[in-house]
Formats: sequence, structure tokens, C-alpha cells
Amino acid sequence: MGDTERTENTEEKFGALSERVIGAAIEVHRLLGHGLLESACEQCLAREFALRGLSFRRQVDFPVEYKGLKLGAGFRADFVVDDALIVELKSVEALLPVHKSQIATYLRLSGLSTGLLINFNVALLRDGIKRIVVWLRVLRGLRVRSACC
Repeated sequence: MGDTERTENTEEKFGALSERVIGAAIEVHRLLGHGLLESACEQCLAREFALRGLSFRRQVDFPVEYKGLKLGAGFRADFVVDDALIVELKSVEALLPVHKSQIATYLRLSGLSTGLLINFNVALLRDGIKRIVVWLRVLRGLRVRSACC
């Protein structure tokens, strides 16, 4: 399998998984509306994931290592779905650049490549969803990560 085929298969996998997660989030938002606390949205979304048969973990701790020192829980992702997709929830007036940077950092530290940032405090949920992808490139034996929002 060539690099192009591998990339297309990976995109299809993450695209399908992202669609399933977004569909679950839309259902929660459709039934409850906007304005709920993030913690309530998280509980409802977990229920919706379970009803849809999605494999997920909640409040997943990822350690940070700094020059050989492990710092325990460096960050905690709201969800990791199918051991492949980080889902970070917000219930804020507007997503800010710091929110996108937060999930991009989570992706880099976890070794995962794709995440969804979902803000439930919007009238139309599609306006509150951002897909974040971090690509890993190999350049002269060095691993270089870059983020795209």
C-alpha cells in the first residue's frame, strides 16, 4: 500500500469516526439546546456515545514528560473515542484561539492526530465544531509535528 492509499484510508477512517461523534453531539444539542454546563453536556454525550455503540473513555489523563521527569496528569481529555480521536467539549460564548491551541497540544502530547473541539453554547451546533489535525512528518530523521485547524 502506497503513502497516498494509506493517507486516503486514514482520512476515511477519521472522517467516518468524526461524523459519528458529530452526529451524537448534534443529537444531544437538538434535544437539550444550548446553555448547559460543560459537565452536563459531557454526561449526555457519553450516554449518546454508548447508545450508538461508540468505544470511548471519559476524562482520560495523559502524562507529560519533561527531560525524563514524568509529571503525572499533564492534561485530561474529555473523551478519547475509539482510541483514535480526542473530543474536547466547551460551553463558552465563543471558541478562542487558546481553545484550539489546547486541543492541538493534547494531540501532540498524546501522539494522536485528530481531535474535535465542540462548543455546545451556540444556537446551531455546526457553528461550534472545529476539527483539528496534527500531521507527523519525517524530515531527515527528525520528527516534526505541525497543526492545522
